Amino acid sequence: MSKSRQKVVKWVITLCLVAVAVWCAIWLWKTYMYSPWTRDARVRAEVITLSPDVSGWVSELNVADTTRVKQGDVILQIDQARYAAALAQAKASLASAKATLRLKEHEANRRSRLTNRAISEEERDSARLEAEVARADVQQAEAALQSAQLDLDRTQLTAPADGSILNMHLTQGNYVTAGTSVMALIKDDSFYLSAYFQETKLQHVRKGDPVQITLMSGNKDFKGRVVGIGEGIADDNTATNAQQLPQVSATFSWVRLAQRIPVRVEFDDIEAVRASGVNLAAGMTASVRLLSDITDAEDIGHGAP
Repeated sequence: MSKSRQKVVKWVITLCLVAVAVWCAIWLWKTYMYSPWTRDARVRAEVITLSPDVSGWVSELNVADTTRVKQGDVILQIDQARYAAALAQAKASLASAKATLRLKEHEANRRSRLTNRAISEEERDSARLEAEVARADVQQAEAALQSAQLDLDRTQLTAPADGSILNMHLTQGNYVTAGTSVMALIKDDSFYLSAYFQETKLQHVRKGDPVQITLMSGNKDFKGRVVGIGEGIADDNTATNAQQLPQVSATFSWVRLAQRIPVRVEFDDIEAVRASGVNLAAGMTASVRLLSDITDAEDIGHGAP
């Protein structure tokens, strides 16, 4: 082969390599900036904080940390002695109020039949009003009885849904206070993902679009769907001072990073995820890739955006 031909071949190979490099650079730039996928996704779940509705000593504790429970299962029992006594007192108060009402109604009926010579109109009205007061006392006593019965029933803390107990720091014999959370319940079949897409990629994301979910745990893929797109994130410049004036940052970076917007994604079949052997847990990391844009499927990379 002559030197001139060798030189031509070298130039052709060089030009081909440059063309491939340019194409790869454009492809990587488009993938990095505009491809509808992200590896910044977190598994979430509905978390129910369990709090007793009444205060007292824990006389019975039926669960431990990570215990699975069914809806209606008794999680803990609070000592009932005080609330049983309150219920008995409420019943006695109601019985007394009813007896007083019968007496006042009897007096009002008897005085209503008397003539004006035997009793004045004022005394007749007074008897009628006393009967009405007694009737209101009965209603109040009935409400107190219902409240006492409710307090007694609420000494049992039951599971509001199927799920798993988490973050329980409680032992039998502890004193619990009404309204103070004592543990959390991770609700079954409530797992979803918060996928944080860059704002430059949101134009490709639509509600209902199918997605591919790749969990970091086991590196397994599952099908899902976009169910909602967040419409706001926090802005540091919205903070105000004591005079209610906005505190705008005095510096501005020349390199503007695209903000990440949360997109809610749900699994198509949560049972298939469990059947695969993956132990789902809120906070796990995943990658989400949009599948609706078929024409650009080849442009979707497999690295970090």
